[in-house]
Amino acid sequence: MNAFTIRLPDETADKLDRIAEKMDRSRAYVAAQAIEDFIAREEWQLAEIQTGLAEAVRGEFANDGEVERVFNKYSAPGRSK
Repeated sequence: MNAFTIRLPDETADKLDRIAEKMDRSRAYVAAQAIEDFIAREEWQLAEIQTGLAEAVRGEFANDGEVERVFNKYSAPGRSK
């Protein structure tokens, strides 16, 4: 396991301490969990972006009908086009 130092604004460190206290965990534990959550989310998002870029390079785009179906699905009912 690696250890390193980070600098946080006082307000952020105070919030981290309050959360750690409420969880009955150490500041280091809560910070490590937050970093792990961030990494998992960013890895997923970057992988999805890479997948989308690869599809675009291959010319795999939605056709007009597919775009219209999605637009209609999420547009407000009764809203004019």
